[in-house]
Amino acid sequence: QVQLVESGGGLVQAGGSLRLSCAASGTFFSINDMGWYCQAPGKQRELVASISRGGTTTYPDSVKGRFTISRDNAKNTVYLQMNTLKPEDTAVYYCKASVVTTTCRSCAYWGQGTQVTVSS
Repeated sequence: QVQLVESGGGLVQAGGSLRLSCAASGTFFSINDMGWYCQAPGKQRELVASISRGGTTTYPDSVKGRFTISRDNAKNTVYLQMNTLKPEDTAVYYCKASVVTTTCRSCAYWGQGTQVTVSS
């Protein structure tokens, strides 16, 4: 079993910053891509940032220049530094990891989500 545990969400004023963390634990060989997604009420879950095992990152235009994803492979942890937050960034943020196990070459696991609320 693989578990992803997120932390770091909360309430912040517009223009402020938050740092999210997501740690993977359990039985697995390695983790390939890791990423952060967000889901606002009534909307679909969408990609916020992704990072390969080698460190290649991807961002949608909406967060470029404001959010930075990073990872520590030794700790099986991915981070999301969010700066210059806007009210429209308010959502539940989910961590996702593509994990290699004995029975799966690359299976997707999700965290439970952490709420980020940006007040105007």
